[in-house]
Amino acid sequence: MKKNAKMADDNGNEQNKEKPFIPPIKADFLGNQLDLFRSFLCNGDNERNRLSNTFDLWDSIPAYAMSRQQMTKIRKEKGFLPLQRICFNYRKHPYEVMIQAARIYDKKTKTETDYYPSANEQLIEDALRKMATEPNNGFFDKSNFRSGVVFSLHMLRKELEDRGHARSYYQIVLSLNILAGSIIEIGTIDDNNGEGCIKGGYISGLSSVSKNKLAEDPDAKWIVQFHSLVTQAMDTLDYRQFNYALMMSHQTQLARWLHKQLSLKFTFASLTTPFEIRYSTIKRDSALLESYGRERKAIEALNNSFDELVTGHVLTKYIKNNVLADRGKIQDVVYTLFPSPDFCRDMKAANKRENMALENKANSVISFTPQKRR
Repeated sequence: MKKNAKMADDNGNEQNKEKPFIPPIKADFLGNQLDLFRSFLCNGDNERNRLSNTFDLWDSIPAYAMSRQQMTKIRKEKGFLPLQRICFNYRKHPYEVMIQAARIYDKKTKTETDYYPSANEQLIEDALRKMATEPNNGFFDKSNFRSGVVFSLHMLRKELEDRGHARSYYQIVLSLNILAGSIIEIGTIDDNNGEGCIKGGYISGLSSVSKNKLAEDPDAKWIVQFHSLVTQAMDTLDYRQFNYALMMSHQTQLARWLHKQLSLKFTFASLTTPFEIRYSTIKRDSALLESYGRERKAIEALNNSFDELVTGHVLTKYIKNNVLADRGKIQDVVYTLFPSPDFCRDMKAANKRENMALENKANSVISFTPQKRR
């Protein structure tokens, strides 16, 4: 974990235990932390509507790596979904994540089905985080160490539809219950600091509305509390603005993952400065290429995702260099990525906004006024 992350102590006692669900009060929707979180460096409301925040640690965890098709296959073989274990690196440090599936009861069929959070749930979370940047939606409660968003299913459904990912009310509610019912444990072993872990739900609290209430009032409010790592990032300003609308427009989950990672790591982007990354690194840290039986198929899928980023004007081009083993077998692929002018502008704006926010925090300024790009 990062040096300021809340981890378990040497006796295994969690220092970051989830708090009981408490509805937010009016004061939780106000304050400097939320002002900073909601403010973006942009030109006007139209551009602001395209922006959201990405979180360095939380968005680097392969928390949504299993597809619904893979789940179905495992259920047929075992009858349930076992603990999912994934090893990955974050900022050159090794981590392991363990995911416990949510068991969802269907009242109509009177059956129970296990679900890991997948691409569907990730889209829901991204949409909720975007909605939290709007006034009167997002809340931050430092005293109880929690953050979240108040919304209606209609609002969430419209946000998803506007971004090209239309979902029914049933599908949205299912995803919310999967997020609330799944448990994720993130752990690391560090030679200097020993072992540590943080464990809890993908969302630490969910207040839902009954079907009868929903029928009476489709705008009835729901409340979601974000994962504690999101709350921590909001508290420490450990997030960056990025082109959320463009990210959501990508067709594949891998392209969306790549876009977020570039937004977090390619902070020095310029037309004369490329970014280098390996296939093996992407496979390990995204865990989205594990289902391919053949390496060449996985590499082809990655190439297609990079093509998406070129089409979406995140990149102007990419060059790949195969690293060959004996008999010409591809051992790895080195990708050299060349950013688009639009992406370079996005990174410069994100860097400036980040610096302004940190300066604002250091100077204890009450408000943060968005400024236009230059």
